Amino acid sequence: MSLTSLLDNGAPAVIAILRGVRPDEVIDVASALFDAGIRVIEVPLNSPQPLVSVERLARRFGTHALIGAGTVLTPAQVREVAGAGGRLIVSPNTDRSVIETTLQLGLESLPGSMTATEAFTAVAAGAVHIKLFPGSSTGPAHLKALREVLPGECRLWAVGGANESNLHVWLAAGAVGIGVGGGLFTPGTSVATVAARARDLVSAYHAYDANNNAKG
Repeated sequence: MSLTSLLDNGAPAVIAILRGVRPDEVIDVASALFDAGIRVIEVPLNSPQPLVSVERLARRFGTHALIGAGTVLTPAQVREVAGAGGRLIVSPNTDRSVIETTLQLGLESLPGSMTATEAFTAVAAGAVHIKLFPGSSTGPAHLKALREVLPGECRLWAVGGANESNLHVWLAAGAVGIGVGGGLFTPGTSVATVAARARDLVSAYHAYDANNNAKG
């Protein structure tokens, strides 16, 4: 399972970022996301016992969703995530050794880039999917400019400031999808609230997608 195959099969292009989630609540939170239609879930490594959460998610949802870790900064961490069953490696930065290790292990790579130099470095290391981060510091116009010069097969994700209210702006600028953290979950958020937020986000995505396809 890959990001590309999930998108090709019609899953919403939304990555749920569960920063701060605890292992004892991660299944309930992820179930709410899964029931709403979200199929990509990231547990940042600066969460409590993140590898335990990744392992539990991979065991429960791994055949139907792409589970992985974020804030992955070193090749050693890539290997730890792989050992826990994670398939997606997300980073806030562009590090060739992290990307190359990820791909060597057959995992999905989603490095973070802000500049054209970083984005092309990620492409040279083998990345196809790239995270524009932080999106709130650059904006959709910056993503559009990057999209115009990057290889056609490269897919950009907007993360950091992307949410239900501005999803349509990012997608119109050329983002393939968005990553959402605090707009879905922060420590202490109830499962019911996560479920409602996820449903609204997925509905907004499908509404944009349907409208865009109708115009096309």
